[in-house]
Amino acid sequence: MEEGFRWSTPCSLVLYSVFLLLSATASEANIGDFDDYWQQRKLMADAAAEATYKHDPLEVTDQLNRAVHRSIEKEDTSTRREMMEQKKSKLSGPCTATNPIDRCWRCRQDWATDRKRLARCAKGFGRNTTGGLAGKFYVVTDGTDDDVVNPRPGTLRWGVIQIEPLWITFAKTMIITLKEELIIRGDKTIDGRGAQVRIANGAQLTVQFVNNVIIHNIHINDIVSSNKNGGYVRDSADHFGWRIVSDGDGVTVFGSTNVWLDHLSLSNCQDGLIDVIAKSTGVTISNCHLTNHNDRHALQLQRQAPRGPGHAVMQITIAFNHFGRGLVQRMPRCRWGFFHVVNNESTTTRTGSCTPSAAARPPPSSARATATSRRPTSRPSRSPSSTTRRSRSGRTGRGTRRTTSSWRAPTSPSPPARSTGS
Repeated sequence: MEEGFRWSTPCSLVLYSVFLLLSATASEANIGDFDDYWQQRKLMADAAAEATYKHDPLEVTDQLNRAVHRSIEKEDTSTRREMMEQKKSKLSGPCTATNPIDRCWRCRQDWATDRKRLARCAKGFGRNTTGGLAGKFYVVTDGTDDDVVNPRPGTLRWGVIQIEPLWITFAKTMIITLKEELIIRGDKTIDGRGAQVRIANGAQLTVQFVNNVIIHNIHINDIVSSNKNGGYVRDSADHFGWRIVSDGDGVTVFGSTNVWLDHLSLSNCQDGLIDVIAKSTGVTISNCHLTNHNDRHALQLQRQAPRGPGHAVMQITIAFNHFGRGLVQRMPRCRWGFFHVVNNESTTTRTGSCTPSAAARPPPSSARATATSRRPTSRPSRSPSSTTRRSRSGRTGRGTRRTTSSWRAPTSPSPPARSTGS
């Protein structure tokens, strides 16, 4: 017994060292050189996550559910009038906005000259996200990505690495192929309205250890892992460092707070379409269209197993999204956090591991009972389907199965005039 014990002790120490090494590598997430700069950003991100965490998450979910019901009531009163107007013009019907997020901005005639109104429209756990509201407009005029260490002014990469807040728009339709992952600093809005902006056939978008980011109305498809050997990438106007191979997700949100992904169209990425991981919280994913993805996960929301009660801070809203054709698994996958899944539509029979089982209990109070879904009739139900999930590694929480949503395709109405910004 003593002989065996003497052999097992160093073996245990070796295994423990390997475990610590793997844990450290996972926490750094593609950062090849976890220097003082990144260590400081991680400390700030951890503090922001604790400050963003809502101790009463049902207050947030109830607020969104009430907003959904108000928008449904407005839709019911205006549907007949809109149908009459649509009959008059079969080619160009009236603008439609059927959920509380879109109703905030979508059908306003002045949206192109009042772009920053969008910053007041977020709902759910990402409701405090304002992006670049406090900053100037920055217009992307150059769709190239030739230099990832010293990007040129006019490129998207130059805009997202700036320290000050910026509201980023696009001068024209463009396809951007990223040579390495696009690392977005905090207090930024990427606003693709008014142009057809596609990020394709290159590296991913990364939101890592930052606060306050909006990404809106962008097409993201055919994303692949970055250079197999890694490389230097600028992640801030005052810092660049070595990055290892990126995963090939469409969008990765890692250790970040107050993030809103809205009206994104994602398909066919090498790893996942959207990953929200590693203590990210205060996140809303809304009005997104996810299709044609078979390799891994469509939408993954998780963190590693919590190391203590203070680490299970993930709170995420998934609302009005469309899980479309060609998706196979994890639509979405939710682990180790609190998730509000409301009014999402799926055109496939496959589901994600966030969907409660038939044994899941309905919300207990009458106020929260309004979050439950009705049985579909000959037309899609107008009642919001809300699933509130406090995930514990696969166990089901309270709620009902998701049904149809108020999702609309992620396109914008044609602007009355081109916004020059100010």
